[in-house]
Amino acid sequence: MPRLIVKPAEITAAGSVTKIIREFFGRINTGTENISIAQMKSPSGWSEPGQTPEFDEYSLVLKGTLRLESVKGITEAAAGQCVLVSRGEWVRYSTPGAEGAEYVSICIPAFSPEIVHKDQ
Repeated sequence: MPRLIVKPAEITAAGSVTKIIREFFGRINTGTENISIAQMKSPSGWSEPGQTPEFDEYSLVLKGTLRLESVKGITEAAAGQCVLVSRGEWVRYSTPGAEGAEYVSICIPAFSPEIVHKDQ
């Protein structure tokens, strides 16, 4: 039988200003370890420390622009675009644009603080 997720777990993310994470599937909301699916809502001016995660992260931007800084340069994904960050790749996320960003992130395996490896 299909499993209905009635509501997500809401998490406040680390960063320069408050970003809201609404995890639908993942370690917190459903105990799922192989994948996490979350809606992100980042205000203008949000940024977080860099990270070198042990998961692949697929992000689909719904509104605004998501900026990703890597060792090879800066990538900006606008509404309707997707971006993939492969496990082991250093990246820093931010939403410097006036409207911030809303996006969906899928992590394989599921996100956890123990495997994201944020910079100090």
